[in-house]
Amino acid sequence: MVKGDCKLSGDIVIYAVSDSIGETAEEVAKAAAVQFNSHVKEIKRIPNLTDINMVDELIDRIKSSNALIVYTVIIPEIKERLIKRTMEYNIPAVDILGPVIENMERLTGLKSKHEAGLLRKMNLEYFKRVDAIEFAVKNDDGKDPRGILKADAVLIGVSRTSKTPLSMYLAHKNIYVANLPIVPEVEPPKELYMIPREKIYGLVIQPEKLNEIRRERLRFLGLSDNASYASIDRIKEELKFSRKIMKALNCMVIDVTNKAVEETASIILEDINNRKIEGVSGENTRNY
Repeated sequence: MVKGDCKLSGDIVIYAVSDSIGETAEEVAKAAAVQFNSHVKEIKRIPNLTDINMVDELIDRIKSSNALIVYTVIIPEIKERLIKRTMEYNIPAVDILGPVIENMERLTGLKSKHEAGLLRKMNLEYFKRVDAIEFAVKNDDGKDPRGILKADAVLIGVSRTSKTPLSMYLAHKNIYVANLPIVPEVEPPKELYMIPREKIYGLVIQPEKLNEIRRERLRFLGLSDNASYASIDRIKEELKFSRKIMKALNCMVIDVTNKAVEETASIILEDINNRKIEGVSGENTRNY
């Protein structure tokens, strides 16, 4: 709907106004402007219009000019003020989102959140999630020790302690995760000792359960389940070595024996959130 009855003539300036970044309003204005060759002098984006005084300043500045306002304003009081002031000076103003939202409210029986910038927030969340997933893949199984220095969380543990699925699950929660296998014959990379211990999560498991998991894995691969990889003695040796490393790092240790990936992830997420809220302090010797 266009507010105001005046007819514009000659070259005009279009103001793409929004209480968010104004990208949608600007793109609509551009799409319309190309239909009028060079008669649109300029398209000016006015973002973050979140204060009534800002509305008044804008209208007072353009009230005598050959202007058209194209707007995507969600905040009710800002929208009402904009409509009132444009009608006061007969400034044409086109509400891009309003009719769509009104019809969606009518069809769904629900009320709009009236929160500015939601689409941008959703897009930012999406791209961060994709980036976190790519990070987890790149830094899976100790592929690049340098990733340890950039990670929000570093998972360490012997083979088959759910490091990879846990990394991917956390990545979908926008956490940047690197994971590293602990093997007695290989010393952990120096980067592991260069990060705060609070970022490190040691994963352990009961030997018998790990024996069962590894034997099943070997059978799945068509190999003999009597290999050293699934030997209970070898498993105990690996777990003993991994606990030694975890003790030296003084990191949180989580027993994943009877835990689903989601359960282990919730422990880590809670710890990360607590650190964000409270800050890092005190000893981190809890076992789960």
